[in-house]
Amino acid sequence: MTDHPESARHGSSQAPPTEWNGRATNRLQWLLALAGAGCVALGIELAVDGAWTSGIAPLLMSVIGCLAAGLLILFGTLAFVHVAVKVDGDSLEVRCGHAGLPRRRILLSHVTGAEFVPRINPREWGGWGYRWRPEQGTAVVVRKGEGMALRLGDGRTFTVTVDDAETAVRFIRQRLHLPSSGNGRGTDGAGASPGIASGGRHPRRPGGEPPHSHR
Repeated sequence: MTDHPESARHGSSQAPPTEWNGRATNRLQWLLALAGAGCVALGIELAVDGAWTSGIAPLLMSVIGCLAAGLLILFGTLAFVHVAVKVDGDSLEVRCGHAGLPRRRILLSHVTGAEFVPRINPREWGGWGYRWRPEQGTAVVVRKGEGMALRLGDGRTFTVTVDDAETAVRFIRQRLHLPSSGNGRGTDGAGASPGIASGGRHPRRPGGEPPHSHR
């Protein structure tokens, strides 16, 4: 969301930023977290006030089921309430939730292209969270909306939802000395288009016309 330049100024000129930080938030996740907390509370109440003398096995299964479901919902929601993205001169780092887990760090030396994605739909990734699709790669999705997609050197793609993703893409391209692609906008949908900028250009003749194929 915000560039953080070093405080080095010469007259009226400002040094280029050395780091970019952004985040994306989904407040709806807090409602799901409350549901998880309710399941945990129900499990505790059953364990404390349950009639253990009337039957241990059914009550024990109910307690374990409520606690397991509640903890699973709590972790799955609180871990993806927000995502923080940091890009510096060496790497891109993604941290999820208040604990910063799950976390992923990608060296910029492994990135061959970056593309702005104006609309990422969680349904196309199978929901919120850390997602994987064979045809789309991996993604960290916390809400619907803009994000960016990185093409990695091994051919895989990593997508993340983050506010002000266009600025992040420009920052990464400048770091990698990649050409800008027009207005910096990519494709709609779940991931990057096949045309993620990777520095390649079609050769042209001196007159500006593309070369013709010879049969």
